[in-house]
Amino acid sequence: MKQINDILKKYNIKPHRYTKNGKATIVDSEMGRFVIKQNLKSKKIFDYLKSRNFNYYPKTINDENDDYEIIEFINNIDYPNEQKMLDLISLVSLLHNKTTHYKEVDFDDYKQIYEDIKNNIEYLNSYYNDIITQIETHVYMSPWEYLLARNISRIFNALNFCSYEVEKWYELVKEKTKQRVVVLHNNLDLTHFFKDENNYLISWDKSKIGIPIFDLYVLYKRHALDYDFTEILKKYEQSYPLQKDERKLLFILITLPERLDFNKSIYEITKDISREMDVLFKTENLISPYYAEQNI
Repeated sequence: MKQINDILKKYNIKPHRYTKNGKATIVDSEMGRFVIKQNLKSKKIFDYLKSRNFNYYPKTINDENDDYEIIEFINNIDYPNEQKMLDLISLVSLLHNKTTHYKEVDFDDYKQIYEDIKNNIEYLNSYYNDIITQIETHVYMSPWEYLLARNISRIFNALNFCSYEVEKWYELVKEKTKQRVVVLHNNLDLTHFFKDENNYLISWDKSKIGIPIFDLYVLYKRHALDYDFTEILKKYEQSYPLQKDERKLLFILITLPERLDFNKSIYEITKDISREMDVLFKTENLISPYYAEQNI
């Protein structure tokens, strides 16, 4: 607390109340409300975003060399999450539009992604084959074993799809000489979107430069069962259409099954399997219209 007091004193902010909020501290003062958090050196990315005319992030009022950031407090409006998610994805598409640039293709990057996916597919195939082989030796199945046995074909179908598509994706990127990259927020979550008279993204600590689909991937993995991603993806592509190889890579990544942990209670394992099947089913419904003509 002494460090926070020292920072506030440096900028002539006289606090009269502190409120702890996770890793941050909300400070009420005569000058208004501020959020104090450890300085993770996000100022450089903010300077770049400002140069690209993207100003939808909380403003800091202190020096970047301080140990803590003093951030303006945003009075977040409460409104339906479905609309909030559409506003969030519109802001992400704007972020990607404003920061798009092209760099020379480094095939080692593509090769690394390709090999990582191939290795993951091979591992998951082996992992689930071993699990289902063991289950089939049991005379009586537990609830989670029965649920997995009934639905294991969905996991293997997803892995087969990914195995097929990653080869098609690798063929596409072999022809590319330029790679489209953007500033990735890289930590998208509905709780990281705020709105008052403007829209804001917070928690930029993990931001980096990369392929645009990785923001969509993170958002989908966190909220796949919460919202209609058909509409969300459509909303995003209205402003920022994905290239063919980008969309294919996104669909591969979101289709890859999770490695479920079977060292839990029967209840927890059953719940995890049920959720994974729901995600795989929803993902299939999301991407199938894009492949209908190809009959994949």
